[in-house]
Amino acid sequence: MEKVKRKEVDLYEPINKYFKRKGYEVYGEVKDCDIAVIKDDLLIIVELKLNLTVDLLIQATKRQRLSEHVYVAIPKPKKHNPRSRKWRDTCHLLRRLELGLILVSFTEKQRRVEIVIEPTPFQRPISMGKAKYRRQAIMKEINGRSADYNIGGSNRKQIMTAYRENCIQIACYLDEHGELSPKQLVQMGTGKKTQSILSKNYYGWFTRVKRGIYVISEKGKKELKQYPELVEYYRQ
Repeated sequence: MEKVKRKEVDLYEPINKYFKRKGYEVYGEVKDCDIAVIKDDLLIIVELKLNLTVDLLIQATKRQRLSEHVYVAIPKPKKHNPRSRKWRDTCHLLRRLELGLILVSFTEKQRRVEIVIEPTPFQRPISMGKAKYRRQAIMKEINGRSADYNIGGSNRKQIMTAYRENCIQIACYLDEHGELSPKQLVQMGTGKKTQSILSKNYYGWFTRVKRGIYVISEKGKKELKQYPELVEYYRQ
């Protein structure tokens, strides 16, 4: 079957029919607006594109000077997955911009119009309320670090997390003082996660020599050299 190359004008007819069935009047190409839809004093503007692009979003937000009811319309992606993170993030952006979203499906027998998002005011307090635990996690992570040892934007370099720094702190004290118990380490300031860190031994840096007593492993001594700034900080 020959692949059909869609054009923006292909979106017009199904959207036209959709709104007319709901009692609206529909007009194409009105003062730079792709579609203008009216009923009484209500004006709806629809901007057509083959893909969601930055240019489309800019164009649509400019139309918000003319109406609060602005939609962007695109063909429904062939591999559409409404649960994918990328799609959910895209929808979140559209809601933040208070833009509606229309998807148009093309099959051999019919054209289907789906209103995915309505152009309603964005409720920022509600959105922030839903993300409060993630905000708390950010603050907790920051408070668990002694300084900024990461470079923003790096994705291949190993990230210095609060957990890793806590492990380095424990390893430093064991390397400097020899055999120690979790209680002794906590008294030195390693925090309430000390016992868990030693027991799980995620990085393989610690060795239990007897019940309740730990030392730094050879692997720990070797890998501790990768963090000279933190080693110096904790040995001061």
